[in-house]
Amino acid sequence: MRIEITLAKATPLPPGAVDALSEELTRRIEAAFPDIPGQVQVRYAAGNNLFVLGASSEDKARISEILQETWESADDWFYS
Repeated sequence: MRIEITLAKATPLPPGAVDALSEELTRRIEAAFPDIPGQVQVRYAAGNNLFVLGASSEDKARISEILQETWESADDWFYS
């Protein structure tokens, strides 16, 4: 399974946030899908988007939920 999150270049994020988000998402996705190796990439692009390749529609929905939970809990895991 390959997961790619793109963030709008106009989105102001503190230094290290992209790497921290990638690490936290990888940790959470591997916990939710222990039997499926996941490859998570977070990068800047023209807009915000989530791409999930090689997963069922149910898995894509769960990954979207994990992303939302991770983003909303950034105060708990991101330290600049």
